[in-house]
Parts: sequence; structure tokens; C-alpha cells
Amino acid sequence: MSWFIDFPVPESPFPISHQSKILSLGSCFAQTIGQKMETSKFDILINPFGTIFHPLNLADLLEMAVNENSPNLQGILERDQSFFHYQAHSDLRGKTKEELIDLFQFQLQKTKTYLSEGSHLILTLGTSWIYELDGYGPVANCHKQPQKLFRKRLTTIEEMEKGLVGILQKVLSLNPKLKIVLTVSPVRHIKDGIPENQLSKSLLRVLCSNLENQFESVSYFPAYEILMDELRDYRFYKSDRIHPSEEAENYIWEKWKKAIFDSETQEKVKEIEKINLELAHRPMNPDSDSYRKFLENLLAKLERLNGEFDFSREIQLIENRLHGSN
Repeated sequence: MSWFIDFPVPESPFPISHQSKILSLGSCFAQTIGQKMETSKFDILINPFGTIFHPLNLADLLEMAVNENSPNLQGILERDQSFFHYQAHSDLRGKTKEELIDLFQFQLQKTKTYLSEGSHLILTLGTSWIYELDGYGPVANCHKQPQKLFRKRLTTIEEMEKGLVGILQKVLSLNPKLKIVLTVSPVRHIKDGIPENQLSKSLLRVLCSNLENQFESVSYFPAYEILMDELRDYRFYKSDRIHPSEEAENYIWEKWKKAIFDSETQEKVKEIEKINLELAHRPMNPDSDSYRKFLENLLAKLERLNGEFDFSREIQLIENRLHGSN
């Protein structure tokens, strides 16, 4: 007897392999799935501007990268002896205004490189609610400033669609071979309110469908639906009841691998994941002959795969363990 409805996720028409060059932008799912892919030795750039929740904020950053625009200096603010920008997450910060702008420019340049040379762009949309700063416009992050400075509103499908269609056309003109994977983040924005969060997610889902219908190079992965319909129980959330638990993240990752990776890549990922488990192994007696044999076998596997993937850091780690150094 099955305790939940398991729905099939269609295989991607544009599968990802280890030869792919990937840019992952957006909400928490972009970070989570990106980090899992990075650990599995994919060439991926993950949220160079930090976590970004709203489609129009993502469109603005992509526009800046494609057009090689400089960040708006009016968007800089100082807090706790650090400088931030309203168009980026607080992960992007500098000790001075100049350091912040240099870092922002560097991330924009990296983003353009992955857009122009890459094979896949993953966009994860988090919310339809947007904050606008008086005298400035939409912001990606309020940076703990007083809420009275901002106006919160629900953006329409037409507004979000116009913003994303415009930039996706420019991105595909820059790189016609680029494939785009859209997802709606399964993270619940309950601070907006439960009905308001559901309305927000519904708008994003319709937006993704509209974009998928307009662009042949766009496909959709149902991360939101997997958590809402297959894993519809609070035990699949962390203690905040907002973010998916590690178990839920791993479940969605398994679905992602089967739908997004081709069969050969799935086998490679399985092999790499096994090696990562062995790398994390901690013995009861690190001086035992059995552990030394374990390390020697692991080193042989790493050296065999190092020609295909960069395991140089891991090889150095195992060699240090074999020679008794940290």
C-alpha cells in the first residue's frame, strides 16, 4: 500500500551532463540543487549575487550582466560597518563602497561568461511579492532597513512575464544554444501569510507555463509540486516549518537526477556520491591497517577518476591522511 501519490517527472528534452556549463540563479532551491551538482563535480556557478527571490529582480541582474551595466550607486547602503546593495543579497558585501562595487562587477562578469558560454541556465522563482524602495524602485533585499521605507505589492503575471521574456530573448540572442530550466521554489514564504503565499506561488507556476509555451528552449521541473503533493507532511520540513528537510531535499534531488541527467551522467553521479561518502568516513582507529588499506583503495579510485574530474583537493587530503598529517 502506497502512502502517497507518486507522479512521474518527464525526462528533460535538454539533459545536463558533466560536459555542461551551468548557471543557477534564484531562490533557495537554486542554491540547494546547485550545491549538490557542484559536489557531484559539475561546472556550475551558483547564485553569484546571493539568494534572489523575485522574477523581476532576477531579470534586472541578468540585464545588467548581458549589457555589462554598472551597479546603480544609489542602491548602496551601509550597515554594521559593511556595505550592501539593494539589488543583491547580503551575501554580496564589501568593507568599503569600492570593494562592494568591484565584487558586484566581478560577479556580473562571471555571470555573463556563463550566459555566453554556458549550456544551461536554472532559474528558481521564489515569490510574486516585491518590495519597492521609495525613490529607488524594486529591491532584491531590504537589508534589515525599516519597513516604512518600502512598499510591498503583489506583481501581476503580465508584469513578471514582460520582464522575463525581454531578458530571455536577449540571453538567447547572446547564446542561442542555451537551455533554460525553470522551477518554483518549494520554500514557503509564510511571513506573507498562508493564503498570500499560495497566491504568490500560483502566479509563479502560471508564469513558468507561459514562458515554457513561448520558448522552445525553456522547460520546467516540478520541485514545488513534489514537496506539496508527494511529501505533503510537516515531517518533511525543517523545524521552522518553512524550508524542506534534508530528507526532502535528497528526495527532490533523486527526482532531479532521473529527469535532468542522461543515463551515463546518472551513473557518474552515483559513483561520485559513493566516493564522497567514503571521503566523509571517520574510523574508530585511524592508525589501523584496515583503515590504511581503505585509504589506499580510495586514493586509487580518485586517481583513476581525476583525469575526468578534478579530484586534486581530495587526493591531497587522502595523501595527507596516509602520511599522518591533517
